[in-house]
Amino acid sequence: MSKQEQQEVQQEGCRTSRPSPDARLVTGAEAVAEAMRQIDPDVMAVYPITPQTPIIEAFSQYVADGRVHTELLLMESEHSALSAVVGSALAGARTVTATASQGLAYMIEVLYIAAALRAPFVMAVGMRALSGPINIHADHSDVMLARDSGAVILIAETAEEAYDLTVIATRLAEDPAVMLPVLVGQDGFITTHAAEPVRLLDDALVRGFVGEYHVPYPLLDPGRPTTQGAFSMPDSYFPQKAQEEAATRQAGGRFLTLAGDYARVSGRELSAVETYRTEDAEVVLVAMGSVVGTMKDAVDRLRARGLRVGVLKLRMFRPFPEDALRKEISPGQLLLVFDRALSPGSWPPLFLEVAARIRGNSCRSLVFGLGGRDLSVEAVMTVVEGREDLPANAASHLGIAGGAL
Repeated sequence: MSKQEQQEVQQEGCRTSRPSPDARLVTGAEAVAEAMRQIDPDVMAVYPITPQTPIIEAFSQYVADGRVHTELLLMESEHSALSAVVGSALAGARTVTATASQGLAYMIEVLYIAAALRAPFVMAVGMRALSGPINIHADHSDVMLARDSGAVILIAETAEEAYDLTVIATRLAEDPAVMLPVLVGQDGFITTHAAEPVRLLDDALVRGFVGEYHVPYPLLDPGRPTTQGAFSMPDSYFPQKAQEEAATRQAGGRFLTLAGDYARVSGRELSAVETYRTEDAEVVLVAMGSVVGTMKDAVDRLRARGLRVGVLKLRMFRPFPEDALRKEISPGQLLLVFDRALSPGSWPPLFLEVAARIRGNSCRSLVFGLGGRDLSVEAVMTVVEGREDLPANAASHLGIAGGAL
């Protein structure tokens, strides 16, 4: 799609589904860096950690080349980086950051504070296992550590989705009804380092979509002095947390509105929940992230064998899209919920969210892919076909552990 065509789509407010001939082969990390370049934030405060480092490597080159006007702050730790992000965002600067794994774990203390202070910024996360043992490969343990922080959590399946969600997340974080951090996760190495065709939008189109940054009570406004980050006694702490909770829930509806706006300028629809061949499915595989592509291949093969199977993908984990999930699930369908994270001593996080909200359906919990362990199409088919009750060593070989509710 040419620049002129994109501008016409934006002006007319109509939706187009034509694929762009200008798709580029880029990694998920490069796609996010490209989105951030187009957004042109005022400040990026970061500390490098695998596998998100290519994001800040690419973006730092944009800074060096003068392609953005961003103040790049290379901090001494992730804790310091997020502290700088919070101060920057509240002072009135559009701010972004990126991290992964232990880096996000180190940021968690400040992330809770950021949400409570209603600091709007975008954080790219190259989702990776938490130590220990030491591991640098993909799973969702790090982002699940942030699930009760008050931040919004979006998870991409592909490099293009990581690009799209980063653009949308900018508007979402800064929406007056939200004003919260937004995490955009993609699977480490699987998505961050794998090159895929990504249909990048025109720079002017992205900048027009995100608009100007505005924080209602900037720290550096002497004309309207405010108190921020003060000690809170019980009578004020509880109402503040209630406001934060309400804002997080508002983010769900605002995401749908902004995704609709984005669809009109990009031709790409990004709902909180997306389904694949679920209309008549007896079994629905529920998952997040890059594994959804593997599951779609498995579903196609299983359908060829006469099995009615579908996939339900969640792009949004916080706030949890309860209404959208219920809308897409039919009574009697068996839900196989695949988690790429453990919650030792309890059920895995995605399974808990799904099982708590679905009535009239059997749910089965399956943990897979920890520490980057591969989940093949054949393994997914094995589970669906009911052959997962294998000896323990065989189940371990598949990288799957399961339980039912």
